[in-house]
Amino acid sequence: MHRKNTTLGEFIIENQSSFQYSSGELSKLINAIRLAAKVVNHEVNKAGLVDIIGAVGDTNIQGEDQQKLDVLANEKFIQTLINREIVCGIASEEEDDFISINSSDNQHQNKYVVLIDPLDGSSNIDVNVSVGTIFSIYRRVTPIGTPVALKDFLQPGRAQIAAGYIVYGTSTMLVYTTGDGVNGFTLNPALGTFYLSHPNMEFPETGKIYSVNEGNYVHFPQGVKDYIKYCQKEEGDRPYTSRYIGSLVSDFHRNMIKGGIYLYPKSSIAAEGKLRLLYECNPMAFIAEQAKGKASNGFDPIMDIIPTELHQRVPFFCGSKKMVEKAEEFMKAAK
Repeated sequence: MHRKNTTLGEFIIENQSSFQYSSGELSKLINAIRLAAKVVNHEVNKAGLVDIIGAVGDTNIQGEDQQKLDVLANEKFIQTLINREIVCGIASEEEDDFISINSSDNQHQNKYVVLIDPLDGSSNIDVNVSVGTIFSIYRRVTPIGTPVALKDFLQPGRAQIAAGYIVYGTSTMLVYTTGDGVNGFTLNPALGTFYLSHPNMEFPETGKIYSVNEGNYVHFPQGVKDYIKYCQKEEGDRPYTSRYIGSLVSDFHRNMIKGGIYLYPKSSIAAEGKLRLLYECNPMAFIAEQAKGKASNGFDPIMDIIPTELHQRVPFFCGSKKMVEKAEEFMKAAK
């Protein structure tokens, strides 16, 4: 049992032997993410005081308007990881292509690649709604000593060795897994230190919250429409409560604590879904499974999908295990 109020630094040292790959490099990598998170948290919290809210006038690779804080968070995470010289490659939702990193001390000797959504839910930043960062860590598959290649990033979710998210809300939390359960750390802003506040986080087996953008209802496949009607029907412990923030990190975090399901299905206006497999779905699926939840595309586990492109989109059903299984039943019945 992990002790509450252990600092994140102490926790990493104490639990290094339980990592899938016991390595000082992995510990340094998580520490680098911790540092970047504190920097981005500072910028998010002062967003209303300085000129860093709003759009920059550019679009990212997905064709979405980039917010100023998107760009800032992207730069901070990439620069922090590069400066620490502990990764050989980075892929970001905000970048067209992956970044190959050559350490000044040893050419392409680092073992890890990081995939990151620097500021999930950033369209909410102007109205003071919680946003977050999502990250995913893999061991490279190309030989050490060579530059990274696309196949280092196009690995199935099962190959992840660590994943996590930071939620910048009423308090700032870093939640992550290395394949040995899920733990949450809350930032004490006075000290600038993350403390273990939520040890051994788990989804309740079922819940009473469903999270979906019901404004897109008419565009959803029949299985999703049927499941939503099921959630709304007065029977047994239903109707469920509809809660949708529009920030994946925030919706996921609430549902993991309270019990619920998050749905972002494909639709007639988003044929493959909207969420990115590598930057959002795989890391959240890894966390969900480690927290006794479930994540699928409506039919198959998210982490079994073999990626084919860097910015691939997939439908996403994630949350309390029994709720996801019930949604899958409706999807298969309407197929």
